[in-house]
Amino acid sequence: MKATTTHIEGTFDISLKPHPPYDTSNGMTLSRVSIDKLYQGKLEGASTVEMLSALTAIEGSAGYVAIERVVGKLEGRAGTFVLQHSGIMTRGKPELHVTVVPDSGTGELEGLTGHMTIEIVDGKHLYLFDYALGAKR
Repeated sequence: MKATTTHIEGTFDISLKPHPPYDTSNGMTLSRVSIDKLYQGKLEGASTVEMLSALTAIEGSAGYVAIERVVGKLEGRAGTFVLQHSGIMTRGKPELHVTVVPDSGTGELEGLTGHMTIEIVDGKHLYLFDYALGAKR
């Protein structure tokens, strides 16, 4: 039996802690950023993110990967889970995939699966999260 998918939306605030680039050869900049997030809405909690990025010599072309550990409550259920980010921008056209890492949910979030969309509107960070709570181990 497949778990029912739930859709929620909310906001989050970020605090960036950029590190110096670790490679700047051939017009490419490779760098790392640590990020703290605070989620509001039906997902309430905090997260820590480690992001690696590549900025190319072509304006608007870049890529990033990140791992994010979220600690909090999802519609009142307490626990933790991990999100994996993979994003590219091709000459200004973005493509982003944010997915719950399989079997990363703990506590009342054990069995969590899902995908998150991130939008920035008028400088405000928004999340749209489609998730399901499946069978526990």
